[in-house]
Amino acid sequence: MSKFPRPARLSKDKRRDLIIFLCRALLSLKSEEEVAKFISDLLSPPEIEMVSKRLEVALLLIQGSTYQEIRNKLKVGFTTIARIQTWINKSGEGFKIALSRRKPIKEINIYSHDFQNQLKRKYPSYYWPEILLEKILAASDIKHQKIISNLVDSMLLP
Repeated sequence: MSKFPRPARLSKDKRRDLIIFLCRALLSLKSEEEVAKFISDLLSPPEIEMVSKRLEVALLLIQGSTYQEIRNKLKVGFTTIARIQTWINKSGEGFKIALSRRKPIKEINIYSHDFQNQLKRKYPSYYWPEILLEKILAASDIKHQKIISNLVDSMLLP
């Protein structure tokens, strides 16, 4: 899990107001695509992965998976799993509500072409090999495009 600096000392009321502000922003979104765009603007790719893993850990714990099974599947530490188990035991209503209302993954496509392009524009250093290859393909003639595509395909297949 990522290490975050100690939170600034805000008053209890200010912290509550900020959380309400975030919740209202989330509630204003109308589709999975809007939520995906909002989250990609709000969080970095590693933060998105971290939050997603926490949610998946919660689901697996609620379904009765063992710590070792969760660790092997998601590559998270026992401490993280134990912390999420504590959250669920203490006041896990939010996890339970969100997980009970989720749609099957097949219905949600967060990796739409538009979403991927937004990520590439926002984090070009992360996607630079793909961006470079796209530019090379765009500058090539049809013969060379086929050669490059075949080469890439052969690298992707075992």
